[in-house]
Amino acid sequence: MKRVLLLLAMAMVPVALFASNGEVETDIVQRTFNFVIFAAILWYLLADKIKAYFANRTLGIQAELDKVQESLKASKDRVTEAQKKLDDAKKIATEIIESAKADVDSIKQKVTTAIDSDIANLNKNLDEMIKVEISKAKKEVVAEILDELLKSDNIKLSQDELVNIVLKKVA
Repeated sequence: MKRVLLLLAMAMVPVALFASNGEVETDIVQRTFNFVIFAAILWYLLADKIKAYFANRTLGIQAELDKVQESLKASKDRVTEAQKKLDDAKKIATEIIESAKADVDSIKQKVTTAIDSDIANLNKNLDEMIKVEISKAKKEVVAEILDELLKSDNIKLSQDELVNIVLKKVA
C-alpha cells in the first residue's frame, strides 16, 4: 500500500510542478499539496530509521540515567556508612575521654595516698629525730653539769643532792 502511494505521489509531482492554466493565480494549494507529498515520501523512506534512532537514543538515555541513579545510590550508601562510622568514632572518643578521666582520678588518688603516707613517715621520722636530739642534748647537759660539779673543788655535794640537781636541769 505504501508503495502504491509512493508511486502515485511521484507521478503527481511533475504534474503538480508543471501544471499551469495561464491565469495568474496563487499556487498555495499546489505548494501545500507538494509539501504534503514530499513529507509523506520522506516519512515513508526515513520513518523506520528515525524511529530506530530515537528508540536507541531513548535506551541510551535510560542507561545513562540508570548509571547515574546507581552512582547516586552508592554515594548515599557511602555517606550513610561514613555517618555511622562518625557516630561510632564519637562514641569511642567519649568512652576514651571518660576512661581517661577515671584513670586521672585513680592516679590522683594513688598519688595523694602516696604523698600522705610519705608525709606521715616524714613526720614520724622528724618526731623520732627530735626525741633523739633531745636525748643527746640532755646527755650533753648532764655531762657538762657533772663535769662542772666534779671539777669544782669548793662544792661538796652528796650523791642525793647531785641526783636532784641533775633531775632539775634535765626536767
